[in-house]
Amino acid sequence: MKVLQAIILAAGKGTRLWPLTSTRPKPLLKVVGKTILEQKLDVLSALVKEVILVVGYKGQSIKDLIGEKYKNLEIKYVWQKEPKGTGDAILKAQNLLKEKFLLLYADDIYLKEDIEKCLKKFPSLSVKEVENPASFGVIIPEKDYVKDFIEKPKEFVGNLVSTGILSLDKSILKEKIEKSERGEYELANFLREFIKKRKLYFVKTKEWIPISYPWNLLETNEFFLKKIKKRIEGKIEKYCQILGPVIVQKGTVIKSGTYIEGPVFIGANCQIGPNCYLRKFTSIGNNCKIGQAVEIKNSIIGDGTKISHLSYIGDSIIGENCNLGAGTIAANLRFDGKTIKTEVKGEIIDTKRKKFGCVLGDNAKTGVNVSLMPGVLIGSGCIIGPGSIVFKNVKDNMTFLK
Repeated sequence: MKVLQAIILAAGKGTRLWPLTSTRPKPLLKVVGKTILEQKLDVLSALVKEVILVVGYKGQSIKDLIGEKYKNLEIKYVWQKEPKGTGDAILKAQNLLKEKFLLLYADDIYLKEDIEKCLKKFPSLSVKEVENPASFGVIIPEKDYVKDFIEKPKEFVGNLVSTGILSLDKSILKEKIEKSERGEYELANFLREFIKKRKLYFVKTKEWIPISYPWNLLETNEFFLKKIKKRIEGKIEKYCQILGPVIVQKGTVIKSGTYIEGPVFIGANCQIGPNCYLRKFTSIGNNCKIGQAVEIKNSIIGDGTKISHLSYIGDSIIGENCNLGAGTIAANLRFDGKTIKTEVKGEIIDTKRKKFGCVLGDNAKTGVNVSLMPGVLIGSGCIIGPGSIVFKNVKDNMTFLK
């Protein structure tokens, strides 16, 4: 089936991704030098001609970055000013929709081949077996189509969940639905009414990364870093060792004694070293300064961030324009070897990761000799005083002295 138009739902606030979404919408979170939204548009540029972006929370920043044309894609914008659900988001765009369209979520990662599979079978949605189906919309299959659709079931009904790629037509928007228990118009309710009258096929997805929590960005970062090839555009001083696929962009200087184990991405106009150790699956943004004898492993470092000498950052996400004082340590492993748990929206969530450090929002600062315990989330604009040991989350714009 030939579909020339896609709609991307990009209006959500992404509260579960705090503190990274305090200052930006979740589609503009970056991995390997590009926002999640740009990564998705890169894939779509080979499949469709036009993309409708439904924006809301900090939507102007999306429009400022993407504009009205991205590569060969025409970009149109629809505003969802109040968060009334995914169903409402699609309704906002119905006047711009052609008869058949592709629907995607802005904050999930998909392969081009999986989108193509969904386009070949109409109407359809993509699915994948997962270990935690209660967090997603679960489908009840019958042969090769969807018999029922249950949003975030409280009891186990199956582990085949929707990944959020759908090929549909405008007839789905003619269904009359009520608000959900959350007071929103849900896409799930549209689908439930739709399948009472028509067959909705499902296709199994090969690769899917839902970005629901901050640590999902580490999975996304690894996914894209595995695809890079070595490209050195910056300056490498003597006595450095660069192993494996590593990207060093223009204007960056890698100072003497630095050891890099790829895959690693380093943006433009950075200063790295001397004597740094950058381990695999590390992404460093533009205009960063990584000081003497700093070790970074499996982490994302935002644009404009400075990490002073003798610091260690492991399995962590550091926002933009942060300043980490000398000797800042991000602990990433529990002594008992259990998985790291962290507090999200007042609920303790198991990350399922044995190694997970910290997350710092944009513009956060730490003094010298600060220790950040595994799973700690530090809000945007926070100041963590020298010598502090942080065991619990710190809210946005707070000063922590302990």
